[in-house]
Amino acid sequence: MSQGAPGPGGGESLLFLTDEQLRKGIEAMFFAYRGFTADPDRILEDLDYGRAHHRAMHFIHRSPGTTVNNLLSILGATKQSLNRVLRTLIEDGLVESRIGRVDKRERHLYLTPKGTELERTLSDAQRARMRAAYRSAGPAVVQGFRQVLEAMMDPELRRQYQTLKEGGA
Repeated sequence: MSQGAPGPGGGESLLFLTDEQLRKGIEAMFFAYRGFTADPDRILEDLDYGRAHHRAMHFIHRSPGTTVNNLLSILGATKQSLNRVLRTLIEDGLVESRIGRVDKRERHLYLTPKGTELERTLSDAQRARMRAAYRSAGPAVVQGFRQVLEAMMDPELRRQYQTLKEGGA
């Protein structure tokens, strides 16, 4: 089979990807990400929040009681930038910070009912877009897509992802 020749499933051979095929994949990823973030961005803009606020709320919702240090690790943010984001979310009544029961230096984070509502609105928009794309592509393609995404993750990020994935929800 030659480079870029149709493979058994009608797609291009994946053994010998050309730079042009890879460029197309990279560009598709850029444009897909723009689409994936467009709906939440419009909602966040009205509230004077950005994507960092959305990501923080997503992972606090995903793991209620997560610590600030755990959130720092997941987001790969600096302490200063995360503190700025959390301060805003706490002041606006979207996130609650509780002192650790075992270690008083730890801060455990929870969404408030108001925060849960906003997180749901943001995630609903993204779920609708993903659901439509997944339905259009079909189960085998969805599985392949997940494999590609996981293969692109650095090993430590893949471990964090696997931990979240195994946690359910």
